[in-house]
Amino acid sequence: MTHIRLPDTFLWGVATAGHQNEGDNSASDTWFLEHITPSLFREPSGPACRGYQHWASDLDLAAGLGLNAFRFSVEWARVEPERGVVDPDALDHYERMVDGCLERGLAPLVTFNHFTAPHWFAADGSWTAAEAPSRFAEQCDRVMARFGDRIAYAVTLNEPNLEQLLQAGAKLPPEAEAVKLQMLAAAARAAGSGTYASANVIPADRQDEFQAAFTRAHRAAREAIKARRADLPVGVSIAIADEVALPGGEERRDAKRAAVYDHWLREARDDDFIGVQNYERIVHGPDGEVTVEGERNGMGTVIAPGSLAGAVRYAHEVSQVPVLVTEHGIQTPDDTQRAAFVPAAVEELAAQVAAGTPVLGYCHWTLLDNFEWIFGYGAQLGLHTVDRDTFERRAKPSAQAYANVVRSHRGTVAARGGN
Repeated sequence: MTHIRLPDTFLWGVATAGHQNEGDNSASDTWFLEHITPSLFREPSGPACRGYQHWASDLDLAAGLGLNAFRFSVEWARVEPERGVVDPDALDHYERMVDGCLERGLAPLVTFNHFTAPHWFAADGSWTAAEAPSRFAEQCDRVMARFGDRIAYAVTLNEPNLEQLLQAGAKLPPEAEAVKLQMLAAAARAAGSGTYASANVIPADRQDEFQAAFTRAHRAAREAIKARRADLPVGVSIAIADEVALPGGEERRDAKRAAVYDHWLREARDDDFIGVQNYERIVHGPDGEVTVEGERNGMGTVIAPGSLAGAVRYAHEVSQVPVLVTEHGIQTPDDTQRAAFVPAAVEELAAQVAAGTPVLGYCHWTLLDNFEWIFGYGAQLGLHTVDRDTFERRAKPSAQAYANVVRSHRGTVAARGGN
């Protein structure tokens, strides 16, 4: 394939998330669920990657790859650990991160909620509570008031459709749903609450209720962010597989898209961009999903570098707004797969941009092997390993492979160290 160079304004980044990297996020709902019996979480997050302490050197790693963007989340549970109690030290911390990004030539891409919320919020109705949109809007406002003048893009919610995607693809065994219900019931009892809920462990029978709740929260957040800074691009990030139909499989493909993506893609028509998070391609035949021959990733699907371009194309077709690739990567313990996958995927993405799809940037998930939610530390998606005892970061060959891709597109811009 001929090398198609992406524009100089293109954002090249890595994506990270607070709970998965920072460690000891003990005022959060996820932390509470990790320590409940029974728990769907394979293991507790504990110190994670100690990212809260090592943020500056982690930004150095990103800058050292020649990147010009860094996506991270502000942990609401740290900022407001108890209802109405704001921790100024937490806001200071995230402000330092924003300024640290700018000092290194990294555009700060800030996620206002990456699944985790405060424990008090989860125990008081979570996202479906009548007050949830205004509570989240308050959090967005206080973050914007502190450093909203310096961030480049705002993502309100991370993957509010993840559970629909997992359930539509039968990604979790039936017994996992039973454990989820038992875990949430045990958490409610332990919290002395009638209910307990968290954004990425939603029971199957509450999906529609949560989709409506997340939509209200997204709109309230967008309004709060825009009230502080009307020119800041705001969007939502969704999980989206590349859904491909073989002859006769179109109806099944379209039904999957309608159930999992289309609500949010239509919602994004009122936003400035749509965040796309893609990890796999799903092939539909007349009788259901088709198993394709080929090398597989850790999710069990065939490695398909073109899946990102396909997901991006569909997301733009429906939303009609520019796309920001807020996450893309591959779950695999074999880094040679990642090192080959990233350049191939970016080439396909560049071809899609050349064909006319507006794409603002690409963020690889993720900088470090980290806490992957219910899978704990068993799933590897990082460009660097993290020693679980010393927390030392070591670059994998894929880190250099990604750096080479960025250099080939940024050219002399990267050499000058500019944006």
